[in-house]
Amino acid sequence: MNSRIENERVLDPPQTPSFRELVTVFARIGLLSFGGPAGQIALMHRTLVDEKCWISEERFLHALNYCMLLPGPEAQQLATYVGWLMHRTRGGLAAGLLFILPGLLVILGLSVAYALFHEAGWLRGLFFGLKAAVLAIVIEAVIRVGRRALKHRLHYAICCLSFLALFVFNIPFPVVILAAAMAGLIAGRYSTFSATPARSEILPGPPTSLRRTLLTLVAWVLVWQAPFLLIFALAGGGVDNVFAALFGFFSQMAMVTFGGAYAVLSYVAQMASGHYGWLNPGEMLDGLALAETTPGPLVLVLCFVGFIAAFRNPLGLDPVLAGLIGGALAAWATFAPSFLWIFVGAPYVERLRANRAVANALSAITAAVTGVILNLALWFGLHVLFGEVGRLTLLSYPGEGGPAPLASLPRPVWTSIDGLALALSILSAVLVVRFRLGVAAVLLIAAAAGWIVQAAL
Repeated sequence: MNSRIENERVLDPPQTPSFRELVTVFARIGLLSFGGPAGQIALMHRTLVDEKCWISEERFLHALNYCMLLPGPEAQQLATYVGWLMHRTRGGLAAGLLFILPGLLVILGLSVAYALFHEAGWLRGLFFGLKAAVLAIVIEAVIRVGRRALKHRLHYAICCLSFLALFVFNIPFPVVILAAAMAGLIAGRYSTFSATPARSEILPGPPTSLRRTLLTLVAWVLVWQAPFLLIFALAGGGVDNVFAALFGFFSQMAMVTFGGAYAVLSYVAQMASGHYGWLNPGEMLDGLALAETTPGPLVLVLCFVGFIAAFRNPLGLDPVLAGLIGGALAAWATFAPSFLWIFVGAPYVERLRANRAVANALSAITAAVTGVILNLALWFGLHVLFGEVGRLTLLSYPGEGGPAPLASLPRPVWTSIDGLALALSILSAVLVVRFRLGVAAVLLIAAAAGWIVQAAL
């Protein structure tokens, strides 16, 4: 009886929220979305699925599966997708922009302070408690999503293999997701494994046609590349135009950033400090520290790079103004394609929800995504609880500069464990699991506790 009632609830959800409600909720999500993609996905899942009941578990995971296949920040794309489901283009724009604007404004402000005063350490004390709270929220999300997504022995196998592929062997993220999709397709065809095609719970939008798709594609490509007009107006198209170099470089990054920010940070750091000379060695880590302590996608660190590059090469402008333009250009080049992928692809992805073969593939991707979130949670947890984390090589192969690691494990330095961070994480877990407080309340309590503790030391 209970399972029948639960199924009816999934297929007959509450009324779609008003546009004002959507704006209010995503503004709150944008302000509280700390902790990188794992924390942000956990926050959206808790808010949209559990608290507001605006979208079912399967619909949320279906959208997440598609976003995991795209280049760019998957959490921001997921917010855009959910907004699009509820209020089409204006809903997608509102949700996607509100998800990134608070963090963008904060990272630009911190970049100004960093460039003028070269000081970032004071931020660690301010956001100390927030990181501990996010760790508890992420762990709860892994358990909750895994409990609902892993329904078959193959799901458990895919989840475990995906986690090991990322955590131990450092296999590229797209390879893991595509391998999971192929496993789901093959298993559905040659075994008893079969996922039930999903039924629509939100009214479909206007019919999708090739003409409409092409118009949407062209329109968003033009929007994406529109800043070139500003660039040429400011400094022309010369080889020394830092704005043109920034926009071109980050436009290329937007096409290949599969697996989120960590997948490209080393390459961006190498190009920014070596090839272009925008940053000094080690400054990328300062930018990452700023991005990790602000809400929004972690790829906002690219805005820090854009700011510093233009601040140091202002082309006759005020350095701070040039830096703000450089940071804004980096953000535009990074996030505009995300709207393109959703508005062009989401209508077709929604049509595929009733296809059994696609359902098999996506259910396998869901299992892999559970392993991905677990990997992110452990990575985040290790860096919250320990001051030093190295790597223990398990297997290696001969390389040009000596043995190269084939398989390795994170190796925390146990003497560097942060007892206060551990205590705040346990406190946050108790508030979330035992007392079932909302995300905002837990974050505020942990932030206040962290600030008091740091101020007392």
